[in-house]
Order: sequence, then structure tokens, then C-alpha cells
Amino acid sequence: MNKPEPIGNYQSKWGEGPTWHNGRLLYVDIHAQSILEFDPETGKQQSWELDQQVGFVVPCKSGRLLWGGDNGFYFLDRETGTSTPIYDPEPDLPNNRFNDGKCSPDGRLYGGTIATDKVTGAAKLYCLDSDLSHSVAYGPVTNSNGLAWSADGKTLFYIDTPSKEVKAFDYDSATGTLSNPRVVVETSNKDSSPDGMTIDSEDNLWIAFCHGGHVARYNPETGKEVSRIDVPAHETTSCAFGGPKGNDLYISTGTAKDRDEEFGGNLFVVRDLPVSGPPAALFADA
Repeated sequence: MNKPEPIGNYQSKWGEGPTWHNGRLLYVDIHAQSILEFDPETGKQQSWELDQQVGFVVPCKSGRLLWGGDNGFYFLDRETGTSTPIYDPEPDLPNNRFNDGKCSPDGRLYGGTIATDKVTGAAKLYCLDSDLSHSVAYGPVTNSNGLAWSADGKTLFYIDTPSKEVKAFDYDSATGTLSNPRVVVETSNKDSSPDGMTIDSEDNLWIAFCHGGHVARYNPETGKEVSRIDVPAHETTSCAFGGPKGNDLYISTGTAKDRDEEFGGNLFVVRDLPVSGPPAALFADA
């Protein structure tokens, strides 16, 4: 398997949530309060500066971006950089913020919060529908993280990081509800923590391990680790498939507080993998 190559010149404080869309990689730098869009062809990067920490960003059918941060969900106008608030589900929890988020194949947004003070069970996973109605999809959780849907759209895979597990849920596309939670991957044997996640064309899960410097591929049918990619950055946060054929794996990282790393905070790419991943699902706002 090819090794990860550092790309671009930007080093995130805490890079997260890569999403491949229209030939570019959208991602966030949580602690720099920025949404970023990297063009691998030119090496250029656009950024939108925000007034709060941002946990995720997803593209919308309308062309807007949708992001979640310290104070709820927002739309972002790409041209003006103006953010418009949608909904804040936890205004009474100042230590919570949105963390990871992703759209279902049918266009709903699922975004979860993190209790930054590590209070067990203080966070939740929320669903935002195309009409901007909202509901609690699952909880309580503590650090809502990676999400991925199976190729047939009938199963959601989900990580609440402190559990060191991946749960699978039956996903009802008619209602957006989750049911029948069960553990399909157990990672308590690792010193590191499961963070962001994506899925490939064979329905195997690719999980970034924070504080562990690697991405591991798991078969959710067996729960077994199939392969591993070591990354020269201790804080490996998330990953997404992209590139012209959809078989390049992009990896986001953060800057380690206690290590002097040349590539900590860099984006990485592993090119020409033998599997590909699905294109990003868009929020169905138009």
C-alpha cells in the first residue's frame, strides 16, 4: 500500500472533517475557527474565518455550505462569507460544541456534539432535515464523532469516541430514524481513540485514530482490522476518499501539544488505493 504524502503548506491547529466535493477537499481547523477548501490540482487553498470554533462542514445542493460550531448549525454563503444561524440545540450547555457531522445519502444532516469538559453523557447526535426541522437522533453520548453509511443506505455506522466502539444502526430513509444499535467494531485494545471515519466501496470502515498516528481499515461484518496506514502525525483525526477516481484517501491531522512533529497538522493523501469511496452526500436544501 502506498504511503501517505503531506500536501499543501497549511498546518492546522486541529484539522478535521475532510469532505471531497467538486474536485476539492473541504475541511475545518477547529481551533483556528476556519473552514478551508484545498485544491490538489493547484495547491491553492481558500479559507472562511468564523467567530467560533467549527466542528464540521458539509456542502449543500444549493451551493451553500452548512457547518456546526460552538453555537449550533449555520449556513455559509461561499461568496460573501456570511454565516446565517439555523438552530442551536444546546444553548444551556456552554461546554458543548458541535464536533463531527455528515449527510445521509438522502440529504439529511447528522451532527453530534462533544462535551469538552468530558462530562459523560452530556452530548447528543442530532438530525437536521431538509425543511430545517430537527430532532435528537441518538444519545446520550460524550464525544460524537465519525459517521458513515453503507452502500445501500440502510445502515449508519457511528463512533462515540470514549466508548472505543463503532455502533451500527438500522437507518430508515423515510423518517431519518435510527434503530437496533449494535456494536460492530471494538477498539479497546488500542492506546489511541477512534475519531473520524469513512467507508469504502466494499463497506469496510476506515477509522482515524487520534493520539495514535494511523488510519485502520475494519470489516464491520467480522469486527476485525484488515489493514493499517501509519501517518507521520500523532493526532490523526479523520479521513475521506476523493481524487479523480475516488480512490485517493485524504487524511486530516492536528498539531500535537507535547511533540515536535514536522508534519503535525498537515493534510495527507494516500494515492491509488485498490478501493474507492462514495462521493459526498449533499444537504438537500434545494
